[in-house]
Amino acid sequence: MNIEVRPFIASDRKEWEVLARAYKAFYGTALADSAYEATWKRLRERDRIHGLGAHSSGRLVGITHYLFHTGIWSLRTCYLEDLFVETEHRGRGVAGALIEAVAERARNEGANRLYWLTHETNATARTLYDRVAKCSGFLEYEYPI
Repeated sequence: MNIEVRPFIASDRKEWEVLARAYKAFYGTALADSAYEATWKRLRERDRIHGLGAHSSGRLVGITHYLFHTGIWSLRTCYLEDLFVETEHRGRGVAGALIEAVAERARNEGANRLYWLTHETNATARTLYDRVAKCSGFLEYEYPI
């Protein structure tokens, strides 16, 4: 399967939203329509967040969103926040290509760390993640604001 990974362009909008909504549904997160519009605008303007799309045969089949931040012990860290691939394209190298594309951008930006989170029940994704990265063993806690 031939996969082209590149930043989003205006014509990706409709397919991006389908994938972004599927990603949010996978994790049981409901968002208002306005949140998708605002996020798309920020992605296109590269307003502190970035996105890449994986295309196969002219279709957007996978997406990732990432950002850079300063850490206490490093000046540049890359956080891969979202990664989603259409069900029928999983296991074909799409997610790996997206991760590698983010890693390349992180290296080019001088980041010394690339990390992401996934739910412990996401066995399909964890199979890939365990192959390409090291699990840190940390648990995430959320404090209600």
